[in-house]
Amino acid sequence: MCGRFTQYRTAVEYLDALRYDKPIEGGIDPEPINRYNVAPRSRVMIFYETDTCLRMARLPWGYQPFWAVGKRPPAINARVETAATSRFFRGIWATGRTLVAADGWYEWVKDPSDPKKKQPYYIRRKEGETLWFAALAQMDRTGLTDRDGDGFVIITADSDQGMVDIHDRRPVVLEADLAREWVEPDLPLKRAEEIVRDLALPVEAFEWFAVDRAVGNVRNEGPSLIEPIKHSKSNLTF
Repeated sequence: MCGRFTQYRTAVEYLDALRYDKPIEGGIDPEPINRYNVAPRSRVMIFYETDTCLRMARLPWGYQPFWAVGKRPPAINARVETAATSRFFRGIWATGRTLVAADGWYEWVKDPSDPKKKQPYYIRRKEGETLWFAALAQMDRTGLTDRDGDGFVIITADSDQGMVDIHDRRPVVLEADLAREWVEPDLPLKRAEEIVRDLALPVEAFEWFAVDRAVGNVRNEGPSLIEPIKHSKSNLTF
């Protein structure tokens, strides 16, 4: 699962990390985004490609098709195993492939000595590089209007190895070359499924460590939220 993440660098830094060589449309804010506690329902910067250029937009994190409104809450994640075929997501699988730039994400682990308490962990790439979450979105791809019901979900896959101790699901994170391919408008659907099912970064690419419980309150912000604290399940060397 991915229920909270960080997006704190500048748009320019994310674009540099994507190594995109086609035109980029729209203004680029040079200021850092500085979000260390991105929560569902908030608006998040996403990246998508049209036939002529790359665009950025701010969309709500959460999506539900029109027929599900009032029947169930918006989803924030889509399971990679069923995203292409699920009635809930198949409408945006073919036309809504997008990217979410992130610097890391959080997961919570129950305290064995007190199940009412949960310890948050922060997960990031070992090299500190940008994470490219594969995502699906409903949106006006012309960038001209904000519509009711627009939003996005992050695709998730099974965790393995030591990360299972933190959570049994994790976001699908792509290297820059695959991230660029993922958002190509004419990408064959079989290739899209192959990218997210088989070619995501492995668990070995990440490190994780316990952080302060302050991140549990969505009103809290700032770099102190991702400062490591010592805990037995961390794989970071102190």
